[in-house]
Amino acid sequence: MHLYPINSGNFKLDGGAMFGVVPKSLWQKTNPADANNMIDIAARCLLVEDGNRLILIDTGMGDKQGDKFFGYYFLWGDDTIDKSLKRYGFHRDDVTDVFMTHLHFDHCGGSIQWNKNRTGYEPAFKNARFWSNEGHWKWATEPNNREKASFLKENILPMEESGRLNFIELPKTDILQNSGLGFDVFFANGHTDKQMIPMLNYQGKTICFMADLLPTVGHLPIPFVMGYDTRPLLTLTEKERFLNLAADNNYYLFLEHDAHNEIITLQHTEKGVRLKDVYSCEQIFSK
Repeated sequence: MHLYPINSGNFKLDGGAMFGVVPKSLWQKTNPADANNMIDIAARCLLVEDGNRLILIDTGMGDKQGDKFFGYYFLWGDDTIDKSLKRYGFHRDDVTDVFMTHLHFDHCGGSIQWNKNRTGYEPAFKNARFWSNEGHWKWATEPNNREKASFLKENILPMEESGRLNFIELPKTDILQNSGLGFDVFFANGHTDKQMIPMLNYQGKTICFMADLLPTVGHLPIPFVMGYDTRPLLTLTEKERFLNLAADNNYYLFLEHDAHNEIITLQHTEKGVRLKDVYSCEQIFSK
């Protein structure tokens, strides 16, 4: 197995929304805000090369929305999926599977693109199967009012219409389930219903793709929960369980949204689980 970070593009989000009820005087120490109170956010995806499979975990926002939409998110940098794939000798047509941790627009928007004539939508990875889970799919296609703006039908419905949509089985007795794609999945329900956190065995290490269970290093303290989470009290429980497991077992946490820290490990301290070491993807994924 080989792993490659795929940077799909950077953006900014309101710091208050990203940290909920936590005072700015606390969160700005790790996530400094600009004059508009916006903080740097990455959309760092992960490419998994395993035998004859090339699996892309999450796809970022994509580019099919208009200027008004993207104007809310202050895009910065010049990273794209295509540039990142090319860097490692791949093309989007090589991707066999697209695994989506959940269907919020900043995680799955790049899965679907305009067709050639811009009259409709088509898969952005023409040879790939799409992976979600049935519970989250229902949650996303029948959205609650709080999340409706994050579940964009143009990102989601064309996957089903393509005939390439597949569902990971939901766990029956625990929250850990084998995906059938060569890695396990931890299910978390605090941010959104049945978000999936991939956990990969790689050269004797456990690499965890943290998605929105742990967006940035600044969210390590258990009470530091995003305002976007639909069930914040459940997030507290899920974070505490997962971060303690990570510290106990020296998991390597791949941070999708932290623009300045790529992979971290954790340790137990008197204040709870806290940061141990920070690594670049190159340090951990080198062949």
